[in-house]
Amino acid sequence: MKPRELRAACLALAGSTEEFPFGEDNSVFKVGGKIFALSRLPGHPLRVSLKCDPEIALQLRATHPAITGGYHLNKRHWNTVLLDGSVPDTLVRELIEDSYDLVVAGLPKAKRERLRWAALGDEERGQPLA
Repeated sequence: MKPRELRAACLALAGSTEEFPFGEDNSVFKVGGKIFALSRLPGHPLRVSLKCDPEIALQLRATHPAITGGYHLNKRHWNTVLLDGSVPDTLVRELIEDSYDLVVAGLPKAKRERLRWAALGDEERGQPLA
């Protein structure tokens, strides 16, 4: 996944914004004012930090060497994914969507309704690939 593809995947989600509170090279993607993804897009190698369910986070780290505890973040709730091609782009997109869903689920009901977001059951949206 390239930087422009990562940015596009994050910004394709309803209500998402990109901000630069940590400098112009550090993209922070938010929904409802809350962070769901962080990346230094011009960085080599490219990495993205994403919120994750703690149990799934551990499974992903055990399965994919390119997925580690969140860099400078709460490692229980955040993973950092090295985008070196070893983690399939489809999985990266699923992890972005899962991070977004976790954040949106924690927003007040009025904000969720403005986003027209509805929590889907695992059968409807699928489990992240481990």
